[in-house]
Amino acid sequence: MIGRLSGTLFEKNPPNLLVDCNGVGYEIAVPMSTFYNLPALGEKVVLLTHLAIREDAHVLFGFGTAEERNTFKELIKISGVGARTALAILSGMSVADLAQAVTLQEAGRLTRVPGIGKKTAERLLLELKGKLGADLGVAGGALHGDASSDILNALLALGYSDKEATLAMKQVPKEAGVSDGIKHALKALSKA
Repeated sequence: MIGRLSGTLFEKNPPNLLVDCNGVGYEIAVPMSTFYNLPALGEKVVLLTHLAIREDAHVLFGFGTAEERNTFKELIKISGVGARTALAILSGMSVADLAQAVTLQEAGRLTRVPGIGKKTAERLLLELKGKLGADLGVAGGALHGDASSDILNALLALGYSDKEATLAMKQVPKEAGVSDGIKHALKALSKA
């Protein structure tokens, strides 16, 4: 089907775009992560795409990276998660954040996305386990699951970004408990 589009960005109405490809205008729905990285109107844009064919419509979804498109495809394979929900998830959190939530099995991070309830979040975590997040370098696998989750949540509660907290988690020794882990992470963050 249509795997990639290259053309001129003609219209931007979140989350939809209109891309002119040699006189043919394609309507494309994109996650906000892709939308924020688009060039100005009238400039050239290249998007990786996924065509969803339903009884009542053919909908084209666009992505700035292959990682986003692959994650989208994994999400829509899950029962009860449609293309619009998958788009909302990718708009609400980055692929890295989603992978980290799956690795650490944190349903709370998924429920922050509009339209994702507790049961859907738990199903997503279960279905995506082993498909997303397994290759992450976060300390989730090195530390005991509960300790790493508690340390990460503590750092997030203190106002650090997901990226800062993840980098700090790499500095925490695997045998550290929660309070020692937080101390090590804060020490790493103070040096950064």
